[in-house]
Amino acid sequence: QVQLVESGGGLVQAGGSLRLSCAVSGRTSSNYVMSWFRQAPGKEREFVTHITWRDGSTYYVDSVKGRFTISRDKVKSTVYLQMNSLKPEDTAVYYCAAKFTGSRNYDYWGQGTQVTVSS
Repeated sequence: QVQLVESGGGLVQAGGSLRLSCAVSGRTSSNYVMSWFRQAPGKEREFVTHITWRDGSTYYVDSVKGRFTISRDKVKSTVYLQMNSLKPEDTAVYYCAAKFTGSRNYDYWGQGTQVTVSS
């Protein structure tokens, strides 16, 4: 079993920055892909970015490219999401998730952290 705990959400003005953290514990594996998803009010949850635990390769959706950066700290077993130049449309609950490399489904989810960007 793997536990994911997000933190770092909050209220920020448009153009500001936040850094989210996802603490990973339990039976972790270097074969995991760690991802961030978000869900805005009244909308479906959407994928934002991922990083492979083993080699740190990353992928971003177009709407956050150049503004968000995902990283991981193997020593601290933590995944980060640095969010810069935030926009009101980034307002959502942000979730950390983990799956095995090559798997279609995510096996583990965090409880989410609220990010609110005011205009």
